[in-house]
Parts: sequence; C-alpha cells; structure tokens
Amino acid sequence: MTVTLGKTGITSPKNAFGALPIQRVSEEYAARLLRKAYENGITFFDTARAYSDSEKKIGLALSDVREKIHISTKTMSSTAEGFWRDLETSLETLRTDYIDIYQFHNPAFCPRPGDGSGLYEAMLEAKSRGKIRHIGITNHRLNVAEEAVRSGLYETLQFPFCYLATEKDIELVKLCGEKNVGFIAMKALSGGLITKSDAAYAWLGQFDNVLPIWGVQRESELDEFLSYMDNPPAMTEELEAVIENDRKELIGSFCRGCGYCMPCPAGIEINNCARMSQLIRRSPSAGWLTPEAQKKMLNIENCLNCGRCKTKCPYGLDTPELLKQNLADYKEILAGNTNP
Repeated sequence: MTVTLGKTGITSPKNAFGALPIQRVSEEYAARLLRKAYENGITFFDTARAYSDSEKKIGLALSDVREKIHISTKTMSSTAEGFWRDLETSLETLRTDYIDIYQFHNPAFCPRPGDGSGLYEAMLEAKSRGKIRHIGITNHRLNVAEEAVRSGLYETLQFPFCYLATEKDIELVKLCGEKNVGFIAMKALSGGLITKSDAAYAWLGQFDNVLPIWGVQRESELDEFLSYMDNPPAMTEELEAVIENDRKELIGSFCRGCGYCMPCPAGIEINNCARMSQLIRRSPSAGWLTPEAQKKMLNIENCLNCGRCKTKCPYGLDTPELLKQNLADYKEILAGNTNP
C-alpha cells in the first residue's frame, strides 16, 4: 500500500518514520532503528530542527542511502534570517545538500508572499537554489491549515489525523485531495492515547491520499509497523468496535500532548499532566504512579494561574481547568492504589 503526496510526486509506503522520539535514545540505538526501517522498506523520514539531535541521528544512519529516501524537516523560525540559519543547520546535520520537503513548523498564521515576514520568499529562494525540493507546512490549527491548502502555495500539509478526527478534519483531508496537496498525518496514535496500532492503521488506510508518520522510539514499535508493510490490517468488526469505543471515550476536550503550551513558568509538565486521566487508564498504570510521576502531578498545585498555556493551546482547551481535573482524578487513583 503506497501513497503519493499530491503534486510533489513523492510516493511512499503507507508507513513513514516519525523521528521525534529518537531524540530520547542513544545515537547507536537510533541508528539501529533507522537502518532497520530503511532495510525493511520505509523510505520517508520526518524530523524537525526543533527535535534536538533527531536530524543528526538521521544523517549518521542514512546519509549513504540519501538518494533512496525522502526526508522532510521543519523550521519554527519567524524571520527570514532564522529560516536560513535553520535550513543550513538542517542540511549540515542531515549530511545532505537538499531537503525533499521543507515545512513551516506550526506557524500561528499562513506565511504568504508579501506578508512582511519574508518567510515564504525565503522558501521560494531556497527552492530555486536547489536546497529544498518541495514547500510544506505543518499545523494544529484547522483555520490555518485550511487557508494553506486553499492558497495554492503549499505542496504538502502535515496535520493531526487519526480515528479520533472530527468531520471537519476529514473534510480537510478531502480538500487536500481536491487541491492535489499531499496530506501527512501526524499524531496517528493521538500521542499514545490510541493503543491498538492495527486499528489506527486500518482506519487511516481508508484514505488513499494520507501518509501516516508513526513516532518510533523502541524496536518493538518499529517491528509492529514493519509487519504491516506486507500485511496491512483490514477493517474488521472487532477493530470497528475498538474505534467506536475509543471515540466515545476520548473525543472532546482532551489534551493531545502536542506541547505547544510549554514551557510552563511553574515547571509543570503540562503535555502529560493535562491528560493523565486518559494515559493512566489506557496503558499500564504502574509507570504513571512512580514517585517521579507523583512529583510531577503534585507540581500542578504550584500553578500560577497565569493563563499562558490556555492562550497557546491550538485546540482552544481550558488547560488550567484540565490540569486541576486531572490532579483530582490522579489523587483518587493514587489513594485507591495505596489503600489496603
């Protein structure tokens, strides 16, 4: 099963490697994962300048097969000067002289020619100089994403998409198909809240213009996705039931864990703490009840009520209230696990 990313002409197996998590593992382990992915048919690798040493690890592991893979990376810069600095750094760390898809990384607006930022003009110049081959954008804001697709300025869009998607999200995927814009699905497992990858894969498999990128940190995770290369999961009544149950439980005002609310001035790990209720019920609870985890959750009591997290949430969530609710729930769960 393959996907062609719109007008880019880039065709990839419906399995792309999301390289954000490899920043958390050693160079040696990351190289093993990346090389194994490539040797088993994965050809699309997504990273970002903001993912600490992720680009470096890709460069170390895959520079000798550069012409056989596609790399997408991103810049969060808000100025043309920062754009060029990020691009040159990415080229150096990835050990390449071109980027297949260079993306604006979750901007609060849709960069356009003449908007005063100079960002889109820098993209065009980078493309004309052969440093990038295709122009893309990533976002978590539906209005910005839709504007980018309709503008005709972008060849790809990367946006959260999984079976917890709303009808508006699905309409965005259809719009990309109509406009011949490649759709790259991030958060295909909703930041870990979706625990059955076969259900996630089968649901996404219904959209022929969607390329999912799976965040990989452990070899067991990679093996799971590699097993789908030759035997892609088909939708069954059992998987439909899993999806329906998850949709009832999770759709609504839940934290997606994107992290754009961070950093917190009080040091609260918002992107995990604000969704602890879901995490603790959907994965082995012991890992979320350790002394370290308890300390992080209790730090919510030090909230300054500054409201910064709320203003920065791309989903418009009342983050401070979510933190309070999750802390209260966590204390109940903790009490239930410590009482005789």
